[in-house]
Amino acid sequence: MTKFDFLGLKTLTVIKNALRFIKEGRGIEIDIDAVPLDDRQTYQLLMRGDTDGVFQLESAGMKDILVGMKPDCIEDVIALIALYRPGPMAMVPEFIARKQGKTPIVYEVPEVGDILRETYGVIVYQEQVMQIAVAIGSYTMAEADTLRKVMSKKKTSEMEKEKPKFLAGAKLKKIPETKAKKIWEQMETFAEYGFNKSHSTAYAMISYQTAYLKAHYPAEFMAAAADERKRQSR
Repeated sequence: MTKFDFLGLKTLTVIKNALRFIKEGRGIEIDIDAVPLDDRQTYQLLMRGDTDGVFQLESAGMKDILVGMKPDCIEDVIALIALYRPGPMAMVPEFIARKQGKTPIVYEVPEVGDILRETYGVIVYQEQVMQIAVAIGSYTMAEADTLRKVMSKKKTSEMEKEKPKFLAGAKLKKIPETKAKKIWEQMETFAEYGFNKSHSTAYAMISYQTAYLKAHYPAEFMAAAADERKRQSR
């Protein structure tokens, strides 16, 4: 059975109206889904914490983190949205320190580096746990999904049952037991804060699009945001 979650967001209306204002006022038609994801002006706005009206990034706490982190790629925005929750927020200082090179990043084995490089060695996403289970623990994808569910629900007793299986799978791949145990410990810690990357990515794309519009077309963007606030208050 396939499950679909539909989310109604006023931000989508803000984006639509901002695009309309830009077209009407400047004669410029923008395909918001095709804007470059490496736009320097957009990241400069994020680095300044100038994010009033920017989806998911406008709280005071988020602004402080943006200024400290200085995100410079869409992967940073995706990770930040996944981490900015009550449990995983404790990992934000470590994430920033690793990004900025203040804390060394050590991978127990190269395969883990391939999976965690985009998050600076920090396990942020449920999908990363699944990838590690397959690459290190010799799990099938179906088995890895079961492990993901066990960890995400913090089922300690069931996690303990999975540990010998993971270590045995690592042994098959000739990974030293000491390293395999350290990797497992990292995965156990993940259970406290793991998030679904696909959800975070969807949110981050809307965050980036609103930041892009604010960075390049601030008058039209803020007018659209103001119109939506008025509409919501009626």
